This record gives sequence, C-alpha cells and structure tokens, in this order.
Amino acid sequence: MVRSVMAGWCCRWRNGSGLSVRGVPGVGYHRGMVTAASPSWTHCGQGAGPGDRVGCRGIAIPGSLRCLAHATPAEQTAYLAFLSPGADLDLRGTTVTAALLQQIHVRTTDPATGRARLGDVLFDQATFDGEVGFSSTDFTGSVSCVQCTFDGNAWFDGVVFARDVSFKAAHFAGDARFDRTTFATDVWFVETAFSGDAHFTDSAFGSGWFHRASFDQDVLLTGAVFARYAAFNATFARASWLGPLSCGETLDLGDASFAARMTVLAAARKVMCRRTQWAQPATLRLRHASVDLTDAVCEYPLAVAGHLRPFVTPTGPLDESALVNVPEQPRVASLQGVDAAQLLLTDLDLTGCLFAGTIHLDQVRLEGDCSFAEAPAGLHRQGWRPVRLTRRSTLAEEQHWRSTRPASLPGWQLPLPGADIVQPSALAALYRALRKSYEDSSNAPGAADFYYGEMEMRRVDPHTAPAERGLITAYWVLSGYGLRATRALGWLLLAVILTMLVMMLWGLPERDTPSLSTGTLTSHRITMTTDSPDPENPTGPVTERLTSERFDKSLRVVVNSVIFRTSGQNLTTTGTYTEMVSRLTEPVLLGLAVLAVRGRIKR
Repeated sequence: MVRSVMAGWCCRWRNGSGLSVRGVPGVGYHRGMVTAASPSWTHCGQGAGPGDRVGCRGIAIPGSLRCLAHATPAEQTAYLAFLSPGADLDLRGTTVTAALLQQIHVRTTDPATGRARLGDVLFDQATFDGEVGFSSTDFTGSVSCVQCTFDGNAWFDGVVFARDVSFKAAHFAGDARFDRTTFATDVWFVETAFSGDAHFTDSAFGSGWFHRASFDQDVLLTGAVFARYAAFNATFARASWLGPLSCGETLDLGDASFAARMTVLAAARKVMCRRTQWAQPATLRLRHASVDLTDAVCEYPLAVAGHLRPFVTPTGPLDESALVNVPEQPRVASLQGVDAAQLLLTDLDLTGCLFAGTIHLDQVRLEGDCSFAEAPAGLHRQGWRPVRLTRRSTLAEEQHWRSTRPASLPGWQLPLPGADIVQPSALAALYRALRKSYEDSSNAPGAADFYYGEMEMRRVDPHTAPAERGLITAYWVLSGYGLRATRALGWLLLAVILTMLVMMLWGLPERDTPSLSTGTLTSHRITMTTDSPDPENPTGPVTERLTSERFDKSLRVVVNSVIFRTSGQNLTTTGTYTEMVSRLTEPVLLGLAVLAVRGRIKR
C-alpha cells in the first residue's frame, strides 16, 4: 500500500446530526483512507462568490453548517466544550489561527502531565494562519496533514506521534521545528515543501520518508535516530548539514538533488545514493554503512570517507545501539556509472565494490586505509597438481569471475544472484585504470598489485595472441611479472646451483694445462711460439670431481657470470657454453629481483 495518505479514521456525517465519537459530537468514524483529492466532507461554503460555488472548503463542525473558523461564537464555544484530553480532531480544509489553536491546546491538556493529548487528527487541506505551535503535544492516534499549509513558523518541539503521520504535499512557508520529536512508527513527508529551515535535532523516528520533498533553506538532523528506514529522495536547495544521524537499516538518498554544498554525517547499515545528484562539493562521512553510488552524478568534488570514531552531538554521543553487530569501517558496494574524476575515497572497505562501468576510473583518488579483497593465498590443490597463490589485492569482479570458473579454487567471493560476470579483457582495463590512479598519487606499492592483476587478466584472456600469452606466462613464472622478488631470487639460486654443478662435473678441465713454448735460436735472434693445448675433459668417477678446489673455481665462474664478466678460467667446451648461457640468464634474474624489491619500497 502506498502511504501517500494517512491510514486511520475517516470522518463522515450521518443524518446531519450524526453520532458522538470519542468526545466530538455529531461525528461518526469508520476505518478507511482519507484522500485530499476526493474529500468526503460537507464544506462550510462561506465566502462563496458568483464564480465560486464552493467557497470555504472547511469541514462543517457538528451542530453547524459552518467550519470552526466561520462558526458563530456560540457554535465555537459549544464545539470546544466537548473537547477533552485524548479527543479526535477533524479540521480538514479549515483555516486555523494561533488563537484558535491555543484554545484547542488548553481544552486537550491533561492536568496530570501538563501536556496536550489528541487522538486521531485530520488536518487535510487545512491552513494554519501565522505562527502555530504543537509543542509538548501527544498524538496518540494517526495524524493526517495532507496538503496542509503552514503560513508561518510551525513548532513541533517535544511532540510525540504514537502512530503514523502524513505531511504529504504539505507546505511549510516558515521554519519547521521538529526538535526532540518522537515519531514512533512511520512519518511521511511526500512532496512536502519546506520554504524555511527544517530542523529535526535529536528527533527519534521509526521510519522517515521524504519522497520528492523540497528544502529551500537549511535542514538540520543533528542527533536524529531512525530505528529502521530513512528516505530523503528530496531536493535540497540550501541544505548544508545533514546529521549526524543514525539509521538502523537504510538511509536512502537515491534520486536526491543537492544544489548547494552538502555534508552528510551518518551511521547506518546501508546508504543508498543511486542516481543522487551533487551539483556542488559534498562530503559523506559514514560509519558502519555499505554505500551504493550507482549512477550518482557528482559535478564537483565528492568525498566519501569512513569516520573512525562515533559521532558526537551537542547532547552527547550519537545513539548507534541498532548497529552494534555491524563493522565500523564503511564499505562501498558499487561505483558503476559514476564519473570518478571528482571522487575521493578515504578509509573505506572496497572488498565488495563493483567498478565495472565506472567513468574515468583512472582519475579516482584513493587515500587512507582503502582495502581491497585479497586472493586466497596459500597452497591449494587443483586437480592433481598443487597451486600456490600469493597474497595480493584483487577486485570483486575478478573474485566473481574466478569463483564461476570450472575447478575453481576455494576462497574466491561468489557473485550475487543475477550479477553480471566481467570477463578478463574488461578486468584488465579496470586494473590498468586503478594502477594509473595509484601511480599518479606516487603510490608504487599500491600500483604493483593492480599491475599484477592486469597482467594476470592478459595471461588468462582467451583473446590474447598465443605468442604474447607465452611471453607473459614466462614472465609470470620467472618473477611474478617483475613483482615477486623471492620467485626471481629462487630461480637465480637454482640457476647458480645448476651452473656450478655443471662446471664441477663437466665444465672444468681434468687439470690445468700449462702453456707450451718452443723457439729457434739463429744468429742471436730467438723466435718463440706459445701453444695452449685444449683442456682435457674430466674423466673418472663423478664423486671424484666434487672437490673443494673445483667448487672454488666453479663459484668464481658463476659469480663473474652474474655480473657480466669473464672468469679467465680455462673451461671445456661444455663449460664454455654453460658460462655463455649463465652470463645471459643469471643477470636477468638478478635484475628482476631488484626490480621487484624496488617496486615494493618505492614511493
């Protein structure tokens, strides 16, 4: 049921005189819906002219053909005499002055509490002339103020609404004060216009609905507490501060329009900002919440930040009792459709954030403790072969894609039912954009993980050319795309050991062969010829070749190979080619290790 009107007691006349119900003579009630579009009451008709056959639309009071405003003094006195604490009140279409409202307040005040008490109240299409006050009033029944007009300031300080309240299409021409007001169930401000300031300081709500409402001046909800749902699908012309407020379930700012600078301080389970329009710089400081910014429009800088400590109001810490089991760090659920060029994210949990479809993602600014989902690190078994995953930051979309693959490893996040699965080619573009964002902010360690993710997606993308995929795979195996120093050092150590072993077994000659010089003496002239015999390949048992002397010579050959120098050692043919290969591969592995270390410590 759409609560554009107030469910409650609908008042109708019966046989002109009617019945007396709950202290109001001549009025009969039945359960139903009251609509301002098709009012079911007898009009006063006062002031009707030739072109206006209706005149005053106020409901005629019992015992009279006129509304309370146009009734004779005697009729007004008779009507007010029947009012008592807890009475129902029906002033639909009536113009109510401050003096008349004061008389009603006096008649309905409970002497035991000193507070006015009313039952079911119908103010549809009523007009309150001048400044009116309902302060310290208890409404024990439903209250309907559909299309009601407040010409001056309206005071509802300390009011208690025990049941549903509707201000649909109402107009507050002056300030509206609902400070310390209690809305025990639902309150509806649908299409309500606030021309002055709207204050809800330290108010308590069951659920609050502000659909298509408009705020022309400041709106203040400092210390407001919504037990369940709060929806501000409204237009804010000058509002500059919303909160701090607490919401047990969802704070809905979807389709809202903020035409001025705005600061929102909220502790909630969810914050919905779908299609919200921010026409000026704005700040969202949140606690506990999962915020959805899908298709939000931010024409100026929009900062979304986590608030590490509880909000403090002038009366003390904000009530967050409904959120005790929710993590304090807020989370971002989606940035899809957002132009991130004006977006700043600080101290947020991005483990489940959807980035696919974000515009200018490479220009988003990530500061503070912004955490992403991590790969399920450790040793896993995939079929017959073991697979070891290193710890790195990943996007939720990659987690979802990997979890849906055949023979998927455990630990990857599952997508929500019906969610689109982003493919590797698109994931590579997302990683590339985020890598550029980190690089532009001089955060090399942060950019490293996104570079790794980009290369991973290129490696597993079925559309990548086979030659390119082979090259990327080799790069991954040898050094983790130049980001895993331990992997490169491991391969370097293995290459050194193998080179030394080959040198000791086959690369070093059996023995050092001295140079042989021969000469001819002719008439005191000597001609010398020096010949270096070919090194002798080692022979004999393998164990006899593994000596400390041969180890020392092999070590010098390998060390010189790593730094591109020749050892000057006589080698066999096998040793010569082995040294050539090592002088090519081992310096490359050392360089990859140095590159990986530099990528982790560079700022």
